[in-house]
Amino acid sequence: MRKALAPVLPLLIGVSILLTGQGLQGTLLPVRATLENFSTISIGTMAALYFLGFTAGCLRGGELVRRVGHVRVFAAMTALASAIPLLHGLVVNPWAWGLLRMVTGFCFAILYVVIESWLNETSTNENRGIIFSTYTVITLTVLAAGQMMLLLDDPMELFLFALASVLVSLAAIPVVMSVVPEPAHHDAVRLDIPRLFRISPAGTLGCLATGLANGSFWGLAPTFAAELSGETSLAAWFMTSTVIGGAVAQWPLGYLSDKLGRRKIQISSSLAAAAVGISIVLFAGQIDLVKAAVFGAAWGAFAFPLYAISVAHTNDHALPSEYVMVSSGLLLMYGIGAIIGPFLASTMMTVADPRALFLFTAIVHLLLVIYSFQRLFRRKSSPAAQHISFGDALAATQTVSQVYEEEVQQSQEK
Repeated sequence: MRKALAPVLPLLIGVSILLTGQGLQGTLLPVRATLENFSTISIGTMAALYFLGFTAGCLRGGELVRRVGHVRVFAAMTALASAIPLLHGLVVNPWAWGLLRMVTGFCFAILYVVIESWLNETSTNENRGIIFSTYTVITLTVLAAGQMMLLLDDPMELFLFALASVLVSLAAIPVVMSVVPEPAHHDAVRLDIPRLFRISPAGTLGCLATGLANGSFWGLAPTFAAELSGETSLAAWFMTSTVIGGAVAQWPLGYLSDKLGRRKIQISSSLAAAAVGISIVLFAGQIDLVKAAVFGAAWGAFAFPLYAISVAHTNDHALPSEYVMVSSGLLLMYGIGAIIGPFLASTMMTVADPRALFLFTAIVHLLLVIYSFQRLFRRKSSPAAQHISFGDALAATQTVSQVYEEEVQQSQEK
């Protein structure tokens, strides 16, 4: 394992620093917006704009990387992304914050493109699983650590914004100074959404539903926790426990989907996520640190792996030549859901109360259960022998690993 990770150690260090800053910023902004009395719809709009920028980065980032190279793009996007937290702290305005969040989403999508394609180029078929499993654990761990940094100072002060900026800036050093050769440039991927639905309607809609639920969560869960409790610490604990729950459950659910079938696990996990969401709605008025940690971990454990399960299910029915198109299209579906979800959830929260966030996610998960259940009787799941190996898909944590892993694998086969 040490031999496999040695060539990518500088990249993994850079990722650790980068996503610590991202984790801090992602929780700090909704909490500060709540303290500034931004409307819930404004906060939801900021979340949607982040994913709008993220989706644009996913669609255009590959072309930008191919044009000027990985190192230059990483340096440029890091410089821009590190300036934005400071601008958030200096210009406290919902319209300005919305535009800044869109730019942040664009920057981070491209940064993930650079990092993950670089990891793929350095890894081999024999050690890719080890490298990406390590990357998964690092990603979720440092996101949680960044969220806990919210407790270091008053969110109303500039310090935390400056800290997020410093972390993103420092992330460039190990990556830019790395002696690992740049990845080879690959041809552009042509999306075919109608074909994607023909391959697997359940997998495609599963990614859309995951985007609706998870996009709403990332943008509005800190507001939910802060408004219910009035405590910044509870929001930090809630977000951190959710990420940890998703990290712990990712591999067991993936293993079960290999053995029992993707659709069964998709249905079971969606149903469990809906049940947890309804429980949060019912017991939110009695929430404390312990309940926040338990509910958060449970929701993350069932909601976050759904994207990876949906991706694997779709690829089970795709031709090898379609893997790149499938992964790109599914990420786009997730992004579309993550743009729409915060708008709908924030509207429900405004009409009702903060608990409506998890009522919304429960409705989304239940609709996915109903659709997937009826598909279970219309089309049998592929035999286990035809399943692709379950891979870590980090879109739930806002990355794009699946697209570029498959792209490099297909390039190597050619």
